[in-house]
Amino acid sequence: MTPKIIVDPDSGIAPYEQVRAQISEQARSGVLPVGHRLPTVRGFAEELGLAANTVAKAYRALEADGVIETRGRNGTFVAAAGDTADRHGAAAAREYAEQVRRLGLSRARSLELAQDAVRAVFGD
Repeated sequence: MTPKIIVDPDSGIAPYEQVRAQISEQARSGVLPVGHRLPTVRGFAEELGLAANTVAKAYRALEADGVIETRGRNGTFVAAAGDTADRHGAAAAREYAEQVRRLGLSRARSLELAQDAVRAVFGD
């Protein structure tokens, strides 16, 4: 199954960004399931009528975002989003903990502030 991508040449959005956004959305929504093998850069570029460098740029951005992973000669696959989300969440939590410690806040107060922020965002 090849991702269904529509590139609008008249759009003000760069073609690589259109490809990146559509693959990202399809991976997030489950249309492209975790572990799904994506087409090669050259093959996909040919299918879309784009330069190989355009698709390669989209793939690099998706890999940097943790949406896809390249396994060398084995190909490029949709990554497990949960793992990426957990890694980013843990990094953000660590950054927060380091910041509040530098500010001299206690552990208890730091947790209260974090809980307040989570409640505000999630509406609990």
